[in-house]
Amino acid sequence: MTAPETTTPDVTTDAPIGVVLSDPAAEKVKALLSQEGRDDLALRVAVQPGGCSGLRYQLFFDERSLDGDALQTYADGTVKVVVDRMSVPYLAGATIDFVDTIEKQGFTIDNPNAGGSCACGESFH
Repeated sequence: MTAPETTTPDVTTDAPIGVVLSDPAAEKVKALLSQEGRDDLALRVAVQPGGCSGLRYQLFFDERSLDGDALQTYADGTVKVVVDRMSVPYLAGATIDFVDTIEKQGFTIDNPNAGGSCACGESFH
């Protein structure tokens, strides 16, 4: 995995800062942006109330820049990942990967902050 370029403050701590985007996930995001023909969009990762375990992830392309957003770039700056300030504590150190197997295809999130998740994998607490 490539190390992200980040605009979040440099804090001296052992706790991971920000979201880590794996190389396969960064390449998939890059391909999706290319299909859209847009280079002004960022992958916004957010945590929202809902799902059977209390919280659920949202991943979507966004052109907005909100006050307090944490921005990280991947794939030589061509892929931007944005997390809103309310979601940052829930997603610190989370890894987003892209899986393409016979069993399933899509983005997965490995979040060390999640105390547990539901059986369908769509929400956590």
